Amino acid sequence: MKSLPTSLRLKLPFVIAGFLSFLFSVWLYFVKDETTAGIFVGLWVPSIHSLGTLLVGQVVETARRAREEVTV
Repeated sequence: MKSLPTSLRLKLPFVIAGFLSFLFSVWLYFVKDETTAGIFVGLWVPSIHSLGTLLVGQVVETARRAREEVTV
């Protein structure tokens, strides 16, 4: 099996955490009938994805700059 590209490997934990947060919020909202808690947890999804974008974007940008310095 091929190894995942580095950028995907870095993004994967944030995608998984966002998906689990979404499932948890749906479970709270519909199964446990905790509507307020379900909505609150549902708001975590974009926050988790934003954090991932912020952190992964910095790592990818740093790696790109390092490659440019080597080629120049």
